[in-house]
Amino acid sequence: MTKTLPNRTILTYGTFDLFHYGHVRLLQRLATMGSELIVGCSTDEFNALKGKSCVMPYEQRRLILESCRYVSRVIPETTWEQKRSDIVNYNVSVFAIGDDWTGHFDDLRDVAEVLYLPRTKNVSTTELKAQIAARKAAVA
Repeated sequence: MTKTLPNRTILTYGTFDLFHYGHVRLLQRLATMGSELIVGCSTDEFNALKGKSCVMPYEQRRLILESCRYVSRVIPETTWEQKRSDIVNYNVSVFAIGDDWTGHFDDLRDVAEVLYLPRTKNVSTTELKAQIAARKAAVA
């Protein structure tokens, strides 16, 4: 018997650098909440404005996300302000993001349900970068 998903669109955003099992688990959870999952992937230019640098360029991160079976569509995230218009333009029912952002997007509740999801424990891109740097330093 095939499980029928609710007919609703889910939207999330992120950088998705060094794609790892925490990313997969997030996308997997989100995909079970609706019939379509849209992922806004932060562009390199937007990450620079946020003071972030990525190991992988936007086009590679986008390609990885597009190849993930849980993801229906990938859109570029270029500004903080685009979330409201993306919700309206893509007829989004649920805006979901990690709980490290709790409260930051409550103003979107008038156009979509807003969910703050717990992050996967013991993994993050920041931690992975630190582990790689430590191993590189130990070898040098």
